[in-house]
This record gives sequence, C-alpha cells and structure tokens, in this order.
Amino acid sequence: MKIQELKVKTEKELSDIITQLKKETMHLRFQKATGELKNLSRFKIVRRTIARAKTLLVQMKNKVSK
Repeated sequence: MKIQELKVKTEKELSDIITQLKKETMHLRFQKATGELKNLSRFKIVRRTIARAKTLLVQMKNKVSK
C-alpha cells in the first residue's frame, strides 16, 4: 500500500492492516522454507508497508496527545 492510501485510514483500520500484514509475513516465511515462494520481493514490500502503517499510527497518537 502506498502512504496516501494509508493516511485516510483510522487507527483501528491501521492496526488491522498491521495484523494482517504480519500474518502474511509468517505465511511468506513458510512458503520460502518449503520452496513454494516465487516472488521474494514481496517480503520487502510487506515489511515496508508495516513500517509505514506503524509510523502513521504513532503520528496519529502524537497528534491526539498534543
């Protein structure tokens, strides 16, 4: 997901996205271990999307607390 797509999400939606992506990371690891995974770059995409979502979540919490 791009940052613009994530910015319009609520805190709850971002948390759900992070959970979903962490599950996907786990599945990707299993696929890699069994030799089924064809697209290794998906790891990088998922990891960066998790980082973007977490960053936005922290920014939202900081705005609320100020």
